[in-house]
Amino acid sequence: MWESYIKGFKAYLQLERSMSDNTVEAYLHDVAMLRDHVQDAYHGVGVERLELEHIQSLLILINELELSASTQGRVLSGVKSFFRYLLLEEVIKKDPTELLEAPKLKRKLPHVLSLADIDRLFAAIDHSTPEGQRNHAMLETMYSCGLRVSELIGLRLSNLYLDVGFVKVLGKGNKERLVPIGETAIKYIKLYKDYVRTQMPVIKKGSEDILFLNRRGAGLTRVMVFLILQDLGLKIGLQQNIHPHTLRHSFATHLVEGGADLRAVQEMMGHKSITTTEIYTHLDRGYLRQTLEKYHPRFR
Repeated sequence: MWESYIKGFKAYLQLERSMSDNTVEAYLHDVAMLRDHVQDAYHGVGVERLELEHIQSLLILINELELSASTQGRVLSGVKSFFRYLLLEEVIKKDPTELLEAPKLKRKLPHVLSLADIDRLFAAIDHSTPEGQRNHAMLETMYSCGLRVSELIGLRLSNLYLDVGFVKVLGKGNKERLVPIGETAIKYIKLYKDYVRTQMPVIKKGSEDILFLNRRGAGLTRVMVFLILQDLGLKIGLQQNIHPHTLRHSFATHLVEGGADLRAVQEMMGHKSITTTEIYTHLDRGYLRQTLEKYHPRFR
C-alpha cells in the first residue's frame, strides 16, 4: 500500500501544493526513507498503523547520521506533509506527527492577488456554460468567505443561511464556524442553485446536500478546484502560480489592508492561533511601504 499512497502524495504536492519539482522529489525521498526505516526496524508496519514512536526513531537515526539541522528539518517537513495528506484522504484518523515540532525557520509570506487581478480572474469565467456559472459562484464564495478548499467543496445546502448573510463551514478538526458571506457571492450562489443545480439530470447518492457538484452529480475534488483556478490564471496571463489557497490569502490580506481587526480575521479564517493570522500584518506592512514609495514625494 505504501506505493499507492506515495503516488497519491506526489499528485497532491504537484497539483494542490504547487511545489517545485525539486521540493516534490525531496519530499518523496523523505517518505521513502521513512518507508525503508519502518520496513527494516518494524517488520513493515502498515502506513495506517504508524505511531509517534516510529517517526521519532527515524529522527533519531538521521540525527545519528549527522545530517545538517536544515536537512533534518526538511525531512521532518516532508514526513509531516505526508501524514497531513493521509489525514485529508481519511487513510488515517489521527496524525502521529502532530506533537513533533519542526525547527523554527523564517516563514515565507504567501502569494496574494491584487483587487484588479481578482476582478480580471472572475471576468474571465465563461458564463455561457453551466460549469462556468458554478465556477463563478464557487470562487466568489471562496474569496468572500476566505474558505479552505476542503471547506468549499464540503459546503452544504442545509448550512446556507443566505437570508441573514452567513454560511456554516466545517473546518480543521471538524470544528464548525459561521462565516459572513457578501452580497455578490450570495447572488451567484442563488443563480447557480436555482437555475443550474436544479437542472442536473442526476445527483449521486450521498451528494444531495452538497452545494457545488460536477457534471456527473457528485461533489468536486480539491484537485478539480485547483485546475479550474489554474486555467483561469493562465487565461488572464498571471505570472504567479495560482491555487485555491491564493484566494484565501487574498481574502485575509485585503481585509487587513482595509483596517480589519485581526481577531475578527482570525475568527473568519478559522485559525486556532492569532499567530497564524499575524502573518497578514507583515504583508500589510509591505503594502504600506509600497504605497508610500509610490505616492509620497519625499519617500523615494
